[in-house]
Amino acid sequence: MKKITYKTAGVDIDKADRLISGIKKTINTTRIKGSMDPVGGFGAFFDPSKSGIKDPLIVASTDGVGTKLKIAQLADKHDTVGIDLVAMCVNDILCCGAKPVFFLDYFAAGKIVEKTWNDILKGIIKGCRQAECALLGGETAEMPGMYGKGEYDLAGFSVGLVGRKNIIDGKKIKKGDVLLGIASSGLHSNGYSLLRKVFTKREMKRHSRMFLKPTIIYVKQVLEVSKKVKIKGAANITGGGFYDNIPRMLPGGLKAVVRKDSWSIPKVFKMITGKGSLKEEELYRTFNMGIGMVLVISSKDAEKAKEILLKKFKLKSWIIGEVVKGKRGVEIV
Repeated sequence: MKKITYKTAGVDIDKADRLISGIKKTINTTRIKGSMDPVGGFGAFFDPSKSGIKDPLIVASTDGVGTKLKIAQLADKHDTVGIDLVAMCVNDILCCGAKPVFFLDYFAAGKIVEKTWNDILKGIIKGCRQAECALLGGETAEMPGMYGKGEYDLAGFSVGLVGRKNIIDGKKIKKGDVLLGIASSGLHSNGYSLLRKVFTKREMKRHSRMFLKPTIIYVKQVLEVSKKVKIKGAANITGGGFYDNIPRMLPGGLKAVVRKDSWSIPKVFKMITGKGSLKEEELYRTFNMGIGMVLVISSKDAEKAKEILLKKFKLKSWIIGEVVKGKRGVEIV
C-alpha cells in the first residue's frame, strides 16, 4: 500500500516554508518606525508610540480584489493584483484620515505555483511601499480540492493610526463645500463581475493590460493635501460607485450634486458603455468612471489642493460638484 503523507494529499509545507524564507529580505524592506519583529512569528508586533502621531486612534479595514483575479488568471499576469489588494484596504482607512502603518495578507490556492505566488507577493510589497506601511505577515494556504487549476484568492487587512484631532468624519461638512474628484487609473478593483458579462474571454485577454491596471494608492497624495487643506470628508469610490460611497461621508440634511461633465471619462469606461446596454445609473453605481477618490473641502481651498496633487504627484483632479441641502444622497446631473 502506498504511503500517504500530507504532501501526497496535495499540501507541500516544505515548499511554502521555502518560499517565505526566500522572500523575507524583500518583505523586511517595508519596515517603518514602529516595526518590531521580522516576519515569521505566530504574531507580529508594532509599536504605535514610535509613529510620531499624537493621541493616536487605531483604524482597521479588510478587503479583497474580487473577480479582477479572474482576469489575472485568464491572462496569466499576476504582478499587479497585489498592489490592488493593498490599495483596497489602505484607501478605505485613509478616508478616516488614518496613515496606514501595517498590512497583513492572505493567499489561498489549490496548488501553489511558485512564480504566481512570487509575482503576487512582490505586488503586495510594492503596494506597501507606496502606502509607506509595513508588511508584518500573512498566511499562505494550499488547499487542494478547494480551488480549480490556476485559481487562487486574496484577502488583506490594514491597520492605520490617526490623531484624535485629525479624524475625518464628515461632521464639519456644510452647504457650499465642494467635491474634489481625484483621477483613477481606470477600473481599479470593482465592477469586474459586470465587466465579465459584457466582454468575451477573448476580448478580456486582448485588453488584459488595460483591465489589470493597478488601483492607485492615494495615501501619500491625500495626506500631503491634508497638511495644507482641511479635508472635511473623503470617499473611496469602490463597490457601489458614486451612489453608495459618497453618502457615507455626508451628515444628515445634506446631499452631494455631481456634475458628470466636469471631468474626462477614461477610455475603458467608454468601451464598457459601448459594449453593453447599461443604464447610466448602473454605470455610476458599479464603476468609478474615472474618479477614484472624492474629498470634501471648502471652495476657497480647491485650487490649492488641485495644485498639490498635480505639481507634486502629477495626479489630475477636478471640482466635480458641491454639497447642498437635501436628503442625504447623491444626485448626478
